[in-house]
Amino acid sequence: MKEPVLIGNGQGFWGDSPDTPWEMVTRGPLDYLTLDYLAEVTMSIMMKQKLRDPNKGYATDFLDFLERALPILMDRGIKVVTNAGGLNPLALRTRIGEIAERVGVFGLKVGVIEGDDILDRLPGIADAGHPLKHMDTGRPLEELRRKVLSANAYLGAEPVAKALGMGAQIVVAGRLTDTSLTLGPLMHEFGWKPRQWDLLAAGIIAGHIIECGAQATGGNFTRWWEVPNMWDIGYPIVECYPDGSFVVTKHPGTGGLVTVDTVAEQLLYEMGTPDDYITPDVVADFTTVQIEPAGDDRVRVHGIKGRKNTPYYKVSMTYHGGYKAVGHLTISGPRAIHKAKLCSEIVWRRLARAGLTVPVEDRLVELVGADACMPGIAEAGCSPPEVVLRLGMRSADRRKVARFGMELAPLITSGPPGITGFAGGRPKPQEIVAYWPALLDKRVVDPQVRVTVEEV
Repeated sequence: MKEPVLIGNGQGFWGDSPDTPWEMVTRGPLDYLTLDYLAEVTMSIMMKQKLRDPNKGYATDFLDFLERALPILMDRGIKVVTNAGGLNPLALRTRIGEIAERVGVFGLKVGVIEGDDILDRLPGIADAGHPLKHMDTGRPLEELRRKVLSANAYLGAEPVAKALGMGAQIVVAGRLTDTSLTLGPLMHEFGWKPRQWDLLAAGIIAGHIIECGAQATGGNFTRWWEVPNMWDIGYPIVECYPDGSFVVTKHPGTGGLVTVDTVAEQLLYEMGTPDDYITPDVVADFTTVQIEPAGDDRVRVHGIKGRKNTPYYKVSMTYHGGYKAVGHLTISGPRAIHKAKLCSEIVWRRLARAGLTVPVEDRLVELVGADACMPGIAEAGCSPPEVVLRLGMRSADRRKVARFGMELAPLITSGPPGITGFAGGRPKPQEIVAYWPALLDKRVVDPQVRVTVEEV
């Protein structure tokens, strides 16, 4: 058993810095590199890709990294755990094999975690008495089941630990919980077992702290002006011990900042109820977390408690939710805010005149530069010299959305003066891939979890 185990996260989302994974494996020691690519919106993007090409639906950035770094990963014995598989982990595994052959790496063992995809099983699941009600509204899925495009259960850390136990050097998964990417290696390295609630909770919180990348090392930090060399910000590493304690740090010589405050801010991020952080593996109690400084850019975390997990998996589904279009106009000159509001009113009234009334709840009106991000914060009577009017709408009727896109350009000559910045042509209708969260009995999903480890 190695002690401590060093786990670093090099991606907080699909679209994070493409250089960071390389920096993580070349600028200091590491045992595991985790790469977290998935979010609800990411699954929607991947589904659109897979609908166009059945061989797509995974995070292509991961392949770019492997093309560059695979020989170094093998030479240094760094294992990679990632959810880059998205909606098509088997297709990604095939591409990994192609890269390994191209860069001259042989004997690579790749673990693939499947079973999270339950789309084809939805009719049977519903017939067995699982309504998959929306977690916020309580609506049963049945009313729009035929519109569902993807359905994936958030699996836990056990299959990750299993894949590593079978010798995998790269573990590729689809929809796992973000924290499983860290807990899985700890279960494998330290022999932590299901029902060891405190240890599992410690692994979950370690994963939670590093899952969003640089948010734990000074990115998105409230006192951002205190963060040195943010252009070269180091991503977080946890030095983990068998008793569940760990130290949050980063590679020496990198920018950024690791303090009790940066770690605490990330700890609170997307936390929900502090004593009831629910994952498939354990319910972690964030109120028990002890955080203390442990040197320059080092913070020790310990004392974590957890309790029995729930009998459910969260299921993330996407479905066809109609169409949308969004356009932008820059409104300049005196009384820019008033002119932007008038432009918005003109569009809605012209659509109504054409028999295409848009309900208020289906409209998007934002005045970027005035109140789009923080409504009400601008001083009364203060008018900026320009604002960007972001105008959009949604509808089940694609033709209605297309007509909306025809109403923005005419404002340049038939609206108030000072309108500019219209570029890119008319806004085109785009399909809405909407999100549906639900809970599902674990017994329905567990038998479908399969892990394969093959030599490339």
